[in-house]
Parts: sequence; structure tokens; C-alpha cells
Amino acid sequence: MSTIDVAVLDHDAHGIPAADYVEILDRRLPDREVRLAATPDEHDRYVREATVIAGKHIDAEEAASAENLRLFACNAAGVDHLPLDALAERGVAVTNASGVHGPNVAEHVLGWVLAFARRLDEGRRRQRRREWRRFQSFTELAGSTVTVVGLGSIGEAVVERFAGFDVDTVGVRHTVAKGGPTDEVVGYDDLPDVLPRTDVLVLACPLTETTEGLVGEAELDTLPADAIVVNVARGGVIDTPALVDALRANALHGAALDVTDPEPLPSDHDLWGFENVFITPHVAGHTPNYWERCADILVENLERVDETGEYEGLRNQVA
Repeated sequence: MSTIDVAVLDHDAHGIPAADYVEILDRRLPDREVRLAATPDEHDRYVREATVIAGKHIDAEEAASAENLRLFACNAAGVDHLPLDALAERGVAVTNASGVHGPNVAEHVLGWVLAFARRLDEGRRRQRRREWRRFQSFTELAGSTVTVVGLGSIGEAVVERFAGFDVDTVGVRHTVAKGGPTDEVVGYDDLPDVLPRTDVLVLACPLTETTEGLVGEAELDTLPADAIVVNVARGGVIDTPALVDALRANALHGAALDVTDPEPLPSDHDLWGFENVFITPHVAGHTPNYWERCADILVENLERVDETGEYEGLRNQVA
């Protein structure tokens, strides 16, 4: 019989140690035994004994040895790296961390767009030079059109945060019938039709066969010359050479990239040289609230298990 209810594998999240997650779960699950698998021996033993394992990954061999495991609570949104078939054969439920990144990534996007609109980057340059010389802003957001590609938790959070800026919003998603919080929802095939009226293009979609290279030369040419492109999806959603060419030709007002292709971005890459390109090294997902939000999902699911006795119909359940 397992004496460990929840084993937390020693996988950090955006540099935040898993020990912090254990402290939160200890506080929020006072009647359960929560352990951090901090050493190789603890990892092996806790995987064998625990009813619930929380971590980024587990391999098929570990899954086979997890005799008591009923739930693997993945601390990431993507689960393609997990041995889902092996877990399914053992009857193990799998949940992910979808939704955890929504608020912080949306704030990252909004910060960039406001920086472009008010030319805050120019203000910083003049501050560094101790230069008191006025400059004009680029635009006001009111009346502009923001197109968000991908209406998952991040895309929806982006749209919600633009709501107070009096903008028109267009959402692009696979299944138009699902609707969304935007003023208009279109499918991927209709993206070229909305680009000519798009002032801010936000990419917040997963990288799939459909979205790889989604924004290339033709799409960048279709955008207005004063448009802003923001990518918090994956680098491969944009054709990088086409983006560089568009920037060189002044065919865009600017781009903001938390993800690039290639990644990490080589120090000699052309993208580093543009003053109208904002680059962050894939950090939009960081939030000091990461583990609290993961705990929200896990605690809710364990309460549901207590009520039903079943590991089915759980929040964020993917398998």
C-alpha cells in the first residue's frame, strides 16, 4: 500500500524550483503525504509508491514501475513527450498545465504592443543618453484591429486584456463554430482575408502541420506596412528569412518575438540588429504564480477524485 499520496519530481518550471511546489501542496493538501523526489533514490522509490506524480516528464520504464500510480499531473501544457500509450495501458490518467501561462503571456504581449504604440523603447534610449528631447508616439490602440491566431487559454487571455483598449479583435482558430471572446472568429483558411486590416498580429497557436510557416512572405506582404507582429507561439510559425526581408524593406512597423527559429537565436543573427524588433529569450511563460496555478488544477482534481472515486472527467485531462 502506498504511503505517498503525491510525489513531486524535481523538475523546475522557468527556473522556479519544484521545492516551492511541494510547499504549496503541503499547505493546500494538509491531509495528504506530499514528497519531493530530490535524489535519484527518492525518485525511484517515490515513483514506485506514489498514487499521484507531478512533474514535466516520465519515461515508459518508470511508468511500468509505478505500481500505485493513478494520475500523472504534467507540469507543462504539452504532453507529446510523455509515454501516453504506456500510461494508458496502466490505466493512469494524465492532466496537463494548460491555462497556467495565460495571464503572464498575455501581459507580455500587451507590454510589447504598448511599448510600440507609445515608443517607450525610444524613451529608454534617450534616458540612457540623459537626453531631454521630446519625441512623438506611434499610435493609439483605440480603433485598431488586433488579430489573434490561436484561441486557447493564452489567446483568450490576450483578447481579454485588449478589451479595455477599444480595439476590434479577430480570432483565428481551427474550429470556427467554437466561437471565442473576439468580435469575429475565422478559420485558418481565412487568415489572408483579415491580414490587410490587421494592425497587430498576435501568434499564440501551437506548432502543427497547419501552423508551421503560417506567416511567410505572402502573409507579411499582405499586412499593412505599419503593422506589428508578435510571436509567443513557436518560432517555426513564422518564416524567419521572410520576416527579416520584410523588416529590411520597412514593410512592417516592427516585430516582438519571445520565440524564434532557430532557438536559441545565434548571436550573429540578423534579427538582433533591428531597433524595431523586441526579443526576449522564451521567457513569457515565467510567472511567480506558476506553481500556485498548477496547484489549483491538481487540488481541484484530487477533490473531484475524493467525491467520485474515479480518475475520470478531471480538469485538463488529456488521457
